[in-house]
Amino acid sequence: MQGKLRIALAQFDFPVGNIAGNEARIARMIAEARDVHGADVVLFPELAVSGYPPEDLLLRPSFLADCEAALQRIATAAHGIVAVVGWPQSAGAIVYNAASVLRDGEVAATYRKRELPNYAVFDERRYFDIDPDGGACVFEVNGVLVGLVICEDLWFAEPLADAARAGAQLVLVPNASPFDLGKHAQRDALLAMRVAETGVALAYVNVVGGQDALVFDGASVLADGDGCIHPAARAFEDHWCVADYDAATRKFIPVAWPADGDESRDALAWRAIVRGTRDYCAKNGFSKVWLGLSGGIDSSLVLAVAVDALGAENVTAVRLPSRYTAGLSNDLAAEQCAALGVKLEAISIEAPFKGFLEALAPWFEGRPVDTTEENLQSRSRGVLLMAMSNKFGGLLLTTGNKSEYAVGYATIYGDMCGGYAPIKDLYKTEVFALARWRNTVAGAPVIPPAVIDRPPTAELRENQKDQDSLPPYDVLDGILLRYVDQEQSRDEIVAAGFDPATVDKVLRLVRISEWKRHQAAPGPKVSRRAFGRERRYPITNKYSG
Repeated sequence: MQGKLRIALAQFDFPVGNIAGNEARIARMIAEARDVHGADVVLFPELAVSGYPPEDLLLRPSFLADCEAALQRIATAAHGIVAVVGWPQSAGAIVYNAASVLRDGEVAATYRKRELPNYAVFDERRYFDIDPDGGACVFEVNGVLVGLVICEDLWFAEPLADAARAGAQLVLVPNASPFDLGKHAQRDALLAMRVAETGVALAYVNVVGGQDALVFDGASVLADGDGCIHPAARAFEDHWCVADYDAATRKFIPVAWPADGDESRDALAWRAIVRGTRDYCAKNGFSKVWLGLSGGIDSSLVLAVAVDALGAENVTAVRLPSRYTAGLSNDLAAEQCAALGVKLEAISIEAPFKGFLEALAPWFEGRPVDTTEENLQSRSRGVLLMAMSNKFGGLLLTTGNKSEYAVGYATIYGDMCGGYAPIKDLYKTEVFALARWRNTVAGAPVIPPAVIDRPPTAELRENQKDQDSLPPYDVLDGILLRYVDQEQSRDEIVAAGFDPATVDKVLRLVRISEWKRHQAAPGPKVSRRAFGRERRYPITNKYSG
């Protein structure tokens, strides 16, 4: 029907480097969008052929050639429907972040991304170029003039304005935008602003799935030409999102649109961590995971995440008691495993710990016991857990949180052992909050309430509590949030009401722990400034402001 069209947004996962798999899936989905959903246009996410972000794969000529060949084969599937597919386009030594319009079995047009993000987790200027002759891309479908911009282009006024000046009534926006808490509100405000500036309607599709430390949430969205922002598609799930568009009113009518019923901070954080853990395991060939379960809050939360991600039958928890482990810790670990249906093993660390002490006795003689002996306990646990993972297969999950990684309250080659760190980007106070939230959405608590209520302890010496070495977590996290996430100076943090000596201590610990963080396992990014890929500080650094 002239002036009207049906659009299908492919909110699905397209794994990095899986060119053949992505090609086959895109070709199948073009047919599905046409034959099952009756779509006139199908829109795929940014760089769907290669997956996002392909990073230094883009420096390999063979990779780029394979992507181009795949795109050409995908084009042959585009009959009776218009498909918009993202891919890395090579032009000799130059590479563009491109999206091609496929119709009648051919590539009808190609748009090249104009704004290349080079901040936070993004390094696009390392890989891509901007076409100096590139302009708007507008094409016709059912009498509707449809424009195209890519992801970061939307954050700048000119690309969308150019499409509107070229006559676009509806603009398609393929994205690969990683999740962080608070992004949904920011995105909706941006869409409303761009629509107000141009009057064009927007169809925004985002990729979904975990890729190393990044998690893409999908949460695809529609914006009518009058500025109405429709509810986002359910985040962290693969979905077809189908809607009808009327050029006369510049409005969408959702046809198959799985709306998100809970966009609360805790709900989104939980689903991000679960999806990130599930995809990291699956994409790297792991169907089972291990973790050390202490009866404390961190490992208890990771166990609950692992069960939600992989199923209880694929998770093995290991108790690793020492001479300092409280009976309550053992009881709580057993209680949680029984509630979740997880297999629980137990290996005492007394023998390896004693062996280390005996081996080192000639060198340690006459010296007082200190954190060295505490760390030997943690390293005994790390060796045993890695041995179980090696012998029986499966990925070892490590259970450290952002507060601990920030100040180095973690043992390198000890409790930092593991291949993935599900709660690495959650501060300790967020860990407690998320544990309480998760218990509210279950029929019965998945984390024993006593775990949440007891004071945190590493149990590496008699009557040890975390607060013996660190400020209370609400104080510590308040300082860390300002210093790490908000990049405030020492003086700004003190001015906010924090004790100067405590601030100095915490900031010093952050600075001297950089080397540990560089060796830490990856984990899902959920904050604005995650350690690792996003927050990249030099290890050798004399700046203290």
